Amino acid sequence: MSKENQIISVDINADVGEGLDNEAQLMPFLSSCNIACGGHAGNEMTMASVVKLAKRHQVKIGAHPSFPDKANFGRLAMDISSEKLLGSLKSQVNNLIKILKAENELLHHIKPHGALYNLANTEKTYAEVVISLMKHYDKSVKLYAPYGSIVSKMAEKNGITVIYEVFADRNYNDDLTLVSRSHPNALIEDAAELSDHVLFMLQHHKVKTISGTEKEIKVDTICIHGDHPQAEQHLQILTAELNKKGIQIK
Repeated sequence: MSKENQIISVDINADVGEGLDNEAQLMPFLSSCNIACGGHAGNEMTMASVVKLAKRHQVKIGAHPSFPDKANFGRLAMDISSEKLLGSLKSQVNNLIKILKAENELLHHIKPHGALYNLANTEKTYAEVVISLMKHYDKSVKLYAPYGSIVSKMAEKNGITVIYEVFADRNYNDDLTLVSRSHPNALIEDAAELSDHVLFMLQHHKVKTISGTEKEIKVDTICIHGDHPQAEQHLQILTAELNKKGIQIK
């Protein structure tokens, strides 16, 4: 691989403030985080606590809004109008921004959660809601979204900065969607396999899908699911492997 194609730095993010109380263990390995802001998890107290922790570790702070559905942890689509959904998402993000202002911190990005994230990637109606949400905030606020998704293409057309996200601990379908959690091979459990999965994407700008096919992909940020039981171990091993390859985390 030629030097001009080498990735020399990458962001690592995790979803936090979701009630697991493991942020202190994860934060030293992260360069950005996505804070649950009341839709699927979280409240004013958890947001304030995680913001302070992120500030201490100089980790960029993002909002992680979702369908307003704590009962299902935001993992199921809701029968809700686009207007009501947008209103809820704005309220969630604004709640986090209030806490950020109190700490003299800025909102770096927005990353939808769960079912909303997946639907915005593949369905125009939900992508439009996310774009409307992004337009409500300063142009400096970035969108975390996957390469090739409907929402990322729409964001680019609207002058919104997209940070292309990949998942370290999830397998991919040929259309670059994530393998459903109901599938036995959805999750990558082995830390060495997870590191190989990430390094392949960074070094070749491709992902090996569940079918064994290689598909083009862009990587700006790598997500480790904070609710995975081995999240801290995965982060330790992944960051060590990236450092060995001279890839900075920032």
